[in-house]
Amino acid sequence: MEGNDSVITRSSGALTKYDLIVVGSGFAGCMTTLNFLEHAKSLGKSATVALVEAGKEGERCGASRWTPAFFRLDKDNKFDSNFKNEMKLVSNGLADQAYCEKLETEVPHTVQFLLDHGVKVQHQTENNVYLGFDTDQNFAKGDGGGYAIILKLFEHISSFPNVEIMWETNAEQLLTLDDGTIHGVRVRKNNGYLSEIFGKQVMLSCGGFEGNREMMAQYVGPRSEQLGLVAPGLKYNTGYGLKMGLQVGAATAGSFHGLHCELVDTRSSKPEATVWGHSFGIVVNEHSKRFYDEGNRSLFATCEVIAYETWRDQNQKAYFITDAPIMDRFRPGWVYGTTDLEPEEGDTIEDLAEKLGLNPKELKQTLDEYNSSIDNKEFNPTVLDGKRTNGLTPNKTNWANPIRVAPFYGYPLTAKVVFTFGGLKVDLDSRVISTTGTPIPGLYCAGELSGFYYNEVNS
Repeated sequence: MEGNDSVITRSSGALTKYDLIVVGSGFAGCMTTLNFLEHAKSLGKSATVALVEAGKEGERCGASRWTPAFFRLDKDNKFDSNFKNEMKLVSNGLADQAYCEKLETEVPHTVQFLLDHGVKVQHQTENNVYLGFDTDQNFAKGDGGGYAIILKLFEHISSFPNVEIMWETNAEQLLTLDDGTIHGVRVRKNNGYLSEIFGKQVMLSCGGFEGNREMMAQYVGPRSEQLGLVAPGLKYNTGYGLKMGLQVGAATAGSFHGLHCELVDTRSSKPEATVWGHSFGIVVNEHSKRFYDEGNRSLFATCEVIAYETWRDQNQKAYFITDAPIMDRFRPGWVYGTTDLEPEEGDTIEDLAEKLGLNPKELKQTLDEYNSSIDNKEFNPTVLDGKRTNGLTPNKTNWANPIRVAPFYGYPLTAKVVFTFGGLKVDLDSRVISTTGTPIPGLYCAGELSGFYYNEVNS
């Protein structure tokens, strides 16, 4: 962002001086705010910042405060160097490779920034699950999840006297000068009235549009109203950032019909009750038929696609089925431990089917066909083991272990949305790009709102 010469304007009759207006208080908004304040201080300046948030003070608003905050990091906090290749593969070459490469370069510095500000990062070597990351089977997690990270960042932000945090304030329109420069936002306060906040630069970091049913129907398509939100804070991600950008001529990027979904435990009321381990059993629909290759690629590469398929073509109903050796191997742990409920259990497949509300004969037939089609390769969940079925539609191409040892276990599943893909196009300095290919003066964007992800090819 540019320098720190203030723009002096009037808002609701009061003299204000904001060098930067940040819309949204998740990871992107907090990091922008804190970096900006600290950088100005290092230059001997006292920059003024308005941090605008639609949610209530003390509320876990948005997505960042709910995420478990998994990071693709090796033990030295270097980012997964295979990420750019993964993005190129699943987007059929549409993903911005320069963006991916800069991300890889910047992540270690960002992690160090968090560590320097008191955020604790836990590293874990995964000995049971093939991650598909170039991190030597290592990944990391923010201690206390995203909520703890946000609280720590806010602790530092609040120590600056020259930042104003505006809760219950929804940014709805960008303010422009005659030459197109962005110089503020029009906001709606919790009393329903509009007011204007002026500043030299505006950072839009207010999430996607998963909390807006109209926009979900417009972009994602029919029956999108059936997609619940994986966490309650997402109700604030109503797409205003996208609307504001489009109104001033911003270009877009990412798949607008695309979104990241996860399969969650239908029985649970817990946010983020995700069942991760679909790869180590079979997943069937309400007619007890398999509909997706559960071992297509790594667990993290396929969790999104199988959830999307569950919503799109399987009436939002799926059921994970496995047996005792798998549960004994992976529990306790994150693979099946994110939901707060124990799996359904049966001494026979028919017993399990009854508890899941499936037809016992249909499930038994599907399982018998699956078990009889498996090759004799060794099962190894730490690699793409090639242990597969033959003659099924669809086949399972890795980790096709027989499901024969009682007790049998199952989870009823449904898809819930985590974030949307389509957003504003930005350059490598987070400047919002116009439809003519030039940066829009004074406008920046970060986080989910910056369009980057594309639906996997053929999904």
